[in-house]
This record gives sequence, structure tokens and C-alpha cells, in this order.
Amino acid sequence: SVKVEEPVFESQTKTKLGSKDMGPGGPSVQKFIGDFLKKELDNYLHKHSDTSEALLKKILESEKERKAIAGVTKLARERAKKANLHNKKLRDCRIHYSDAKGDNLEETSIFITEGDSASGSITKSRNPNLQAVFSLRGKPLNSFGLTKKIVYENEEFNLLQAALNIEDGLDGLRYNKIIIATDADTDGMHIRLLLLTFFLQFFPDLIKKNHVYILQTPLFRVRNKKETIYCYTEEERLNAIKKLGSNPEITRFKGLGEISPDEFVHFIGKDIRLDRVSMKKEDSVSNMLNFYMGKNTPERQEFIIDNLVIEED
Repeated sequence: SVKVEEPVFESQTKTKLGSKDMGPGGPSVQKFIGDFLKKELDNYLHKHSDTSEALLKKILESEKERKAIAGVTKLARERAKKANLHNKKLRDCRIHYSDAKGDNLEETSIFITEGDSASGSITKSRNPNLQAVFSLRGKPLNSFGLTKKIVYENEEFNLLQAALNIEDGLDGLRYNKIIIATDADTDGMHIRLLLLTFFLQFFPDLIKKNHVYILQTPLFRVRNKKETIYCYTEEERLNAIKKLGSNPEITRFKGLGEISPDEFVHFIGKDIRLDRVSMKKEDSVSNMLNFYMGKNTPERQEFIIDNLVIEED
């Protein structure tokens, strides 16, 4: 903590403090702190070789990544600019989280869907002011272990990064809620896992700052001539059958694409059910990705067998 008498600012905006000399012949505050840090940090790194090696490794990795990205960013930016004008993957909304002012900025969201049929249903039933839709083409690439260069080279990831506007950090994030909306089957779960891997690998702050969610959609529709009940679990289905009495009509939804827009409006409106993707402070991103997405197949197989839950019909 340094107290400066008669502070002098370097610019009209007064964001940067100028450094005044400390009396006749004395060093400036900036020089004094700079010399102190240089000496102490140099001593510390000589004494703690493990820290200095870790720092050096990180610096070399960053340099290598910067050089790799330098060759593709210009092309990627041009492609993203063109994509923003003619992007068939993105159905944008009118209000954005990054807007300077406006109502309901916290409610701005983007649904990431699999395929055109699911995105079609959501697009027709969404709130066009606050809800955008981004449609994936099948399963995205497994980005585990890849460098950030892949974000620029892979068209789908590049478009998603451009849609969210997160290339230079979260300050320009266009949607408060990034909602993964995939089917509740094995393919849908796999796509969900690949997207979470992408975010954790390159944009972990999206998850750490609570911007990523999973959309819950009903598994069953139970109805008679008077009432319709949407059920998200087996327990809710049994309760609905009990409530509606004799022989109600039961429909099992296989995918989001077969839910009509008229019905979908109930699942993404005021009664929307979202599971927030969260991390504990002690969770290590690299350890987690290594275990779930790495090449340790036998270890993962053992984990699945030990944690398998079998539901009886």
C-alpha cells in the first residue's frame, strides 16, 4: 500500500496514476517498487526451482500457442464476421447481456441444440427478445488435449465462440445463460459431454461464473380429455397416472425434435427447468478432463461399473 501526496494522473480519464519523484534525488515510486520486486522475485525463483520451472513451462506453452494461433486468427475473424451476417446456425435475439442498459438482461439466453429439428421447435416457441438458438451439426469435435488453435480452425467452434463473443474474455458475453439443450439419450448425453469439455478446456470461467446450464425436458406426457401433465421423472409419471385415473394416454418423448412448438413453449418459458453446471472450488479442471475424456479407458470402465444404476421396469 503506497500513499502518494499530490497525485498526478497520466491521462484526462484519470485511470492511471503518474509516478512522482520521492524528494530531491530520490527514486520514483514506480522505480522503487520495480527494483524491489525484481530483486525479491529473482531471489525467490532461484531458491524455489519447482516454481520457476512451472512458470517457464507455462510461458513457453503460451508462446507456442500464440504463434500457432497467429496464423489462423485473421482468416477465422473474417469467417466469423461473414458468419455473423449469414450464419444459418444462429437464430439471434434482440436483447443481449452485453448491452449497456435494458430490462431483463439477466434473462438473456442461448440454447445450444443438436440438429435442425430440435432447433426448429425451440426457435418457433422461444421469446425472440431474450432467447437465441444455436444449432449444432451432429456431434462436435472432442477438444480434450487440443490447443486453442482448434477453436479457430474448427468452423463450428469458431462460430460458437463468435456467437457468444468470448474470444477476448467474458466482458462482451452476449447471453447470461448458455443452455445445452440435447436429447435425453446416449447421443444427447455425449454431445453434452463434448460441449462441457470444450467450455472447460478453453473457457472455464463460463462455468466458474455460473453461465452454463442444462435444459431439463419432460420424458412423458400423460393426459386425458380434460388435463395434460408433463413428467420429468418416472415418479412424476406414476403420480400423474394416479391423478388422472383410468387409462390416460401416455406418450414417451424420444427426442426434442418430436415435441411440437405449441408444447415446447411450456418448457422454455416461465416454468423452465434448468440444472446449473457448477464446480467445487477444489475441483481441478485438468484432473477432471484427464479422467473423463483422457485415454484411461480401463479406469473409466471400472468407474462406470461401480456407479451403474439399473432401473427396474
